[in-house]
Amino acid sequence: MELVALNSEIIAILILLGLTVILFVFEVIRVDAVALLVLVLLGLSSLVPGYDGLVPTRFLFDGFSSNAVMSIIAIMVVGAGLDKTGVMGTLASFILRYGGRTESRIIAAISGSVAYLSSFMQNIGAAALFLPVVNRISRRTGIPVKRLLMPMGFSAILGGTVTMIGSSPLILLNDLLLSANRSLPINVETMEPYGLFAVAPIGTTLIVIGIAYFLFLAPWLLPTASGTGKRHETNQYFHELYGIHSRTWEVTVTSESDMCGKLLGEIASHGRAGWILGVSDGKSSQITPAQDTEIRAGSVLAIMGPADSVLPYAEQHGLEVAAHLNHFAEILSVTTAGISAVVIPPDSQLIGKSISELQFRRRFGARILSIYRIDRVIDQNISEVVLQAGDTLLMHSRWQELASVADSKDFAVVTDFPRETFRPNKLVYASVCFLIAIGLVIFTALPLSVALMAGAIGMIITGVISIDEAYEAISWQTVFLLACLMPLGLAMEYTGAAAWLASEVLRIMDGASIWQVQFTLGVLATVFTLLMSNVGATVLLVPIAIQIALGVGANPAMFALTVALCTSNSFLIPTHQVNALIMGPAGYRVADFLRAGGGMTILFLLVTTTLLNVFY
Repeated sequence: MELVALNSEIIAILILLGLTVILFVFEVIRVDAVALLVLVLLGLSSLVPGYDGLVPTRFLFDGFSSNAVMSIIAIMVVGAGLDKTGVMGTLASFILRYGGRTESRIIAAISGSVAYLSSFMQNIGAAALFLPVVNRISRRTGIPVKRLLMPMGFSAILGGTVTMIGSSPLILLNDLLLSANRSLPINVETMEPYGLFAVAPIGTTLIVIGIAYFLFLAPWLLPTASGTGKRHETNQYFHELYGIHSRTWEVTVTSESDMCGKLLGEIASHGRAGWILGVSDGKSSQITPAQDTEIRAGSVLAIMGPADSVLPYAEQHGLEVAAHLNHFAEILSVTTAGISAVVIPPDSQLIGKSISELQFRRRFGARILSIYRIDRVIDQNISEVVLQAGDTLLMHSRWQELASVADSKDFAVVTDFPRETFRPNKLVYASVCFLIAIGLVIFTALPLSVALMAGAIGMIITGVISIDEAYEAISWQTVFLLACLMPLGLAMEYTGAAAWLASEVLRIMDGASIWQVQFTLGVLATVFTLLMSNVGATVLLVPIAIQIALGVGANPAMFALTVALCTSNSFLIPTHQVNALIMGPAGYRVADFLRAGGGMTILFLLVTTTLLNVFY
């Protein structure tokens, strides 16, 4: 292979590359600010007299209109639209129902699901779609999102190695092979394109090993977090200040229960020892049900209260206690409902009226738990209480109903709550837009960004999500991080720095065995994909890999596939699109990726190079 001479341009770009890595590792400033700094420094290099810059200035901002960045923006909007219809909440409930509640089982369920989805669509798209799912699971289970997003992100990357359409390098590989056939020596057999599932044995093995990696080593690999977020802090606040236990139990009324045939209003309220929040007949569930709701054998009740009160009550009345919420998992999750404090202001029109007179449950969709009046606590016979100015109502409701209460001048809501509105009536529109986008990706030659943007704009036009909500759904930190780093990869190629690095590494390997050369090629592809885009690394290294294979007597198509697979081995720093996507929402540091990604990187290299030799 022809050696590349070291020059001042290559030295300059290597210095800038080293500075970028140092700033990433030590986090002197935020990673998106580092990316912006790199962009500016590349642009300032054009001030040198008679020099066009380390990369031509006309290309500096191409990253903001690149296919990858626009695809990420589109899939974030599509994911937010699906979330608005409640589909992501349903998926979260499904994972919780069949994956259990323990951290290890949830990690396995999430990782397996996203890896499967990532096998048939771009891994960044699969990860973006699962972001709201993981957030909901975190809130329901109390498991910090930091413990869930990294396994999810790594599995999305690994899932892209199962099929030839799962990642950009593998999509690109067949075109590169066909192009390279034109320059092959006459006595060398041309390389055939790989079939859709040609890499399935390798990708499937990587997924299994990746999931096992986190299941067994999660306590040491994943960052810890104090608390489970804002809603956890709010529930703790109500417990400490008002003595209200927010734990909700699901109980089934047996045929021997003395509650059978009674109306809900006839069942004595236990006050702070336990409140009945909902009733389900097995087919449909409702919270804040009417007082004339009949309790039958098989009915499922949602009771909120402490264990030392609810469990004896269930035993006394023939109720079977479930280990976890099933029927009420969605409508009573902290993302959907919870406790709030509401004050009656002096000018409220409700003053002087009793709770029963106001038909509070039916009118406002809320269950009053207790009323605080100066130095008095009222939690018995609440329906007979006549409201006074300054009364503080502690009540349980869905956030959707609480939003209506907050908009009324008769109440002053003093508890922060998620003003999230769901549009289940738009589910059909959202599903059609999503399927159209996926269909365009799979069955047409349209760029990924155009296909996904078609789904995004479809959701906006049909009212699934508003344009303002679409803007809010976009993680601008992710967008700037990727768009500003792309010119660095271009500068690596433009100045010849990438080719110089490759030639130097391969010169050192002169005389090594085929397996050693292949492993080194995998290491080289891994390093390059950490420093530049995986597509750029693939385009640069595949031709070199083919020439190396011919020189050492190896299979050139297999060496090319080694590069295309190992450019997905990007776990060490948040330069991969998926890692950049999850970094902001989870609050990860570069050190978190270094700790968890180190072992994954080594396993990926060993498994990939070994199985490539087994199957090819």
